[in-house]
Amino acid sequence: MVDFIIRAVIAVHPLELFLIFLLKAIEVAIATLRSILINKGYRRQGTILSFFEVLLWTFVASRVIMGMADAPIKGIMYSLGFSLGVYVGSRIESYIAMGQVMIQAIVSREFTVQITGSLRDLGYAVTTMEAQGRDSEKSVLMIFAKRKGKDEIVEEIRKLDETAMIITNDVTNLRGGTIAAARKLLK
Repeated sequence: MVDFIIRAVIAVHPLELFLIFLLKAIEVAIATLRSILINKGYRRQGTILSFFEVLLWTFVASRVIMGMADAPIKGIMYSLGFSLGVYVGSRIESYIAMGQVMIQAIVSREFTVQITGSLRDLGYAVTTMEAQGRDSEKSVLMIFAKRKGKDEIVEEIRKLDETAMIITNDVTNLRGGTIAAARKLLK
């Protein structure tokens, strides 16, 4: 058994194993990004990524399939590359934060004017509604923004009302209304 494992490992040049691992990770990172982009409505960008994804897949999969019987280690490296690719793709998407969010915040009524004023000064459009909580009067704030601005909005609300309940949802379709200052949308 040990002899079989040693033969399986040394049957392949380490550089080939590394390339299988690396290229599979890149391919799956691209696939992850493509899937997320298409789901968010960025079809053109997703289509372009799909070309590179399949191009990489064709070359990497053929190398692994052709040599799998002689060197099962290729399959292991392929699988490890796949796992890393999913992680890397999701991290990249989180970093570039494409898309829009709708943030709803339930805040104490006493902080409403201060919070809405502060958010509007930052360039965000805010819609407010009066609400009744279990123990006190509340306001519901609705803010539409780019995902990149989400953390800034949440921090600002938390800074002014630490008891605020904040909910964020991805938005795929939006029509009409006042959204935000153009400088915030273009960032």
